[in-house]
Amino acid sequence: MLYAQITGWGRCLPPARLTNRDIMEVMDTSEEWILERTGIETRRISHVMSADLAHVASERALACAGVQADKIDMIAFATTTADEIVPNTASLLQGKLGATGAACFDLNAACTGFIYAFQMVSDMIRTGTIKSALVVGSERLSSLMNWKRRESAILFGDGAAALVLQASTQESGFFQGKMGCIENTRELLAIPDYGLHAIAQHRPLDITIDFHGREIFKNAVNEMANACTEVLERSGLDLKDVDLIVPHQANARIVEALAKKLNADPEKIVITLDRYANTSTSSIPIALCEAIEQGRVRPGATILMTAFGAGLTWGALLLKWGERIAPLGESSIELPATDKTGLELIKEAIRLRDKVWHDKK
Repeated sequence: MLYAQITGWGRCLPPARLTNRDIMEVMDTSEEWILERTGIETRRISHVMSADLAHVASERALACAGVQADKIDMIAFATTTADEIVPNTASLLQGKLGATGAACFDLNAACTGFIYAFQMVSDMIRTGTIKSALVVGSERLSSLMNWKRRESAILFGDGAAALVLQASTQESGFFQGKMGCIENTRELLAIPDYGLHAIAQHRPLDITIDFHGREIFKNAVNEMANACTEVLERSGLDLKDVDLIVPHQANARIVEALAKKLNADPEKIVITLDRYANTSTSSIPIALCEAIEQGRVRPGATILMTAFGAGLTWGALLLKWGERIAPLGESSIELPATDKTGLELIKEAIRLRDKVWHDKK
């Protein structure tokens, strides 16, 4: 029997930081207000494209696995901030890596995208369709923010992470999952003019996020909790059998409410949102990579992942870690240097946005 074993992992966080105090320079808010409502202290702001973040994360994951890029059969690129829609951003990453033998696709299930991609690729490996894959979550969400909207702009950050999956006869990797989408909830979390529909109607692309926090909170906690409960029941496991819980890093209140609903041990939950904020599709793999680096992932560990996102999509999965927790190699690749701070990058984006609107008038 074949299993989809995780053999490599890598992440990339841009160097420029944007603190809550920095945000006070472009928005009427306070450090205390942001921290109390979100649990976020700082976030990273990218000076490069999503594909560049993904490239660094992927090179690090491949080195960790000891795998050459041209041996990868598939690249699954989960993102809501694709650098290009046609052709897909996965093929852009393919070229940067030299992954000449890889099939490539982008997947947009919003913040649940990595869960979707990981389960789909794992199933393909388990059935023998492919032997290896690179599953990537990469986001440059700062490029979508309207810094006049406090309820949404403070929540997001940039970053990428990647996992290498390979066919193995060792019992490890994904073994149970559940994915779904709540009907008729699209308007709760949306970027309504971010796509071809607006272009076809010759409307200006007013990039901003519609965000209904209270309804999102309720649906997120309920659906993630239900998904976690179902995958545990299907597996014949109890939450006490889980060694580590890696939730989507959206908001501290959501994570706390989920833990309470599941009656989960807080010591088992991985939290990174205080330092990186919500990085959408990359939040779970970034958190997993950090947990590995901190020694929180042990050989044979059972790991529960869960997420929700715009749509409203949701999902949960269980995986068993293999024996290896140390990288086979390291990559020296780094992002291009920048001398700009996160605040400077944001102010530059605001100036560009204001200029676009002025020119339209």
